Amino acid sequence: WEFQYYTNNRSNSYTRDGTLYLKPTLTADAFGEAFLTSGTLDLWGLADPNYCTGNSFYGCLRVGNPDNYINPIQSARIRTIKSFAMRYGKVEVEAQLPRGDWIWPAIWMLPKHEAYGSWPASGEIDIMESRGNNDLKCGENSIGNDAYSATLHWGPSFYYNRYEMTGAEKHSNWADAFHRFGAEWDENSLKLTVDDEVILDVNPPDGGFWEYGNFELPDESNPWREGDKM
Repeated sequence: WEFQYYTNNRSNSYTRDGTLYLKPTLTADAFGEAFLTSGTLDLWGLADPNYCTGNSFYGCLRVGNPDNYINPIQSARIRTIKSFAMRYGKVEVEAQLPRGDWIWPAIWMLPKHEAYGSWPASGEIDIMESRGNNDLKCGENSIGNDAYSATLHWGPSFYYNRYEMTGAEKHSNWADAFHRFGAEWDENSLKLTVDDEVILDVNPPDGGFWEYGNFELPDESNPWREGDKM
């Protein structure tokens, strides 16, 4: 039930003066306020630009009711699966994060081919994740737009995702100016950076992520037996 609604519309994604804008808009502005609690949101299409990308957990067709609102915000998602892929190298994105409730800006690297199995066995590199809220706290910790996290998701199966071992967070005014969010990946380690500062440095032992995760599973469950440690 992830609350994400991406649409291919120039109200939500466009370029101006060399800058790419991903602009959230109110769903009610397009369909009316009553639509959120009584309408049907159908994202299925027949062409690549409007084909739904995630059908799991009611991701492509949703009917609103007073207990389960249709997503109140619509935005855009840029995917490079058909235009760019890399093994080892450096990626850097210069971005200013948005303000506003219901918004979860993210810059991810996902595998083009799930060579080691379904998520998270083939990995997920979260260069940046944040929230748009101006004032959001979990206990005493601020988790709004002044916080961002960098995370690696990995494990032989969903129930053995060891992301808690490979995550970091930093606080600053991310919505006030542009910052450089990056990933540097080679055969020895993976570093996630912001403004050239290393926030997360993942350097598994010679046994790779299988040894690093200390999984209480038989060795034949190791999806990464072939290849180097990264």
